Amino acid sequence: MTRFKLCISITLVLLASCTALAQQRRKIIINQDCSGPGGSNMQTLLVLIQSPQVEVLGITVVSGDQWRDEEVARTLRLLEIIGRTDIPVVPGAVFPLVRRHQEAEMWQERYGKVAYAGAFDARWWHEHDVIPAMLEGKPTTKALDEDAAHFLIRMVHKYPNEVTIYEGGPMTNLALATSIDPLFAELAQQLVFMGGGLLPQNDDPEWADNPRHEFNFWFDPEAAEIVLSQPWKKIVCTPTDISLKTRLTPAMIKQIGAAGTPLARYVERFFTPGPGNDYMWDELAAAAWIDPSLITKKETRYMSVNLDRGAGYGDTLTWTDRDKPKGDARQVEIQVDLDNDRFNRMFIALMTGPTPPVH
Repeated sequence: MTRFKLCISITLVLLASCTALAQQRRKIIINQDCSGPGGSNMQTLLVLIQSPQVEVLGITVVSGDQWRDEEVARTLRLLEIIGRTDIPVVPGAVFPLVRRHQEAEMWQERYGKVAYAGAFDARWWHEHDVIPAMLEGKPTTKALDEDAAHFLIRMVHKYPNEVTIYEGGPMTNLALATSIDPLFAELAQQLVFMGGGLLPQNDDPEWADNPRHEFNFWFDPEAAEIVLSQPWKKIVCTPTDISLKTRLTPAMIKQIGAAGTPLARYVERFFTPGPGNDYMWDELAAAAWIDPSLITKKETRYMSVNLDRGAGYGDTLTWTDRDKPKGDARQVEIQVDLDNDRFNRMFIALMTGPTPPVH
């Protein structure tokens, strides 16, 4: 065989291998309230992007922990830092379907101040179209010129029954997608989300006093109720109960930082130790989708959200087969316990490993 023919043969083999790998990779859209810099939301993007088993079709951004425009900028900058600007960033909903800042303040005056109110929180409040100074630097790349709801719909039609919808924030974008296209949920492979709470075992007043309160549901209760009533093939929930069992420790951060990559330095630089900042809320939901064996115990319940405009507005509602009321509540697989050591090792490996190249 001549050298030319040998090169052609090797090239064909490599192309075939890359094609096979691409076909094996699981497709996902990350719908996230991408607050930053650093923290659980950004680290969740990294968990999914860093996995060679995953093909991230796009990141659809929704207001929640911060306002959408700020989150879009922080997401674009993160992708620049890790060299994955090929992944589309798609702006979504700025406001919840119904709830507004003034109404949320009035609700707290009547029923008690919540421990955390995200973009509504008075401790860091600013108008929705303001982007504060960015410690990580301003992005030079741009978001996709399409809204999140239509992007979500377009992707599930392009890859019917292949796309997992990952939801790490309020469900506004998904509710809008289901309202525009009734087939959206049916065409997706499954819905995986972090949200809701049942009976978390924790001394933090945020849950000890109100265990069914959870921020993602509270920020946009109507959206969560709509989304959970849709005919998804499967719904998997990572509730506060199991997320509160996780911890990102300074020792883990030190180990990650030692890798010295731009990604590792980003995670190390923007880690904020302290109560409430070390729970790995969304990282667990993402990691357990990649490797379901991380979850050692789970249960199935029907789930919805309380829309009564009283003290329980936005609280998680669940039922068993025995007590389920009439309505559109769907069965949800709820994660209850995990192998924490394996989860921590997986997270460190992903944060210290090479970033998969553009395909």
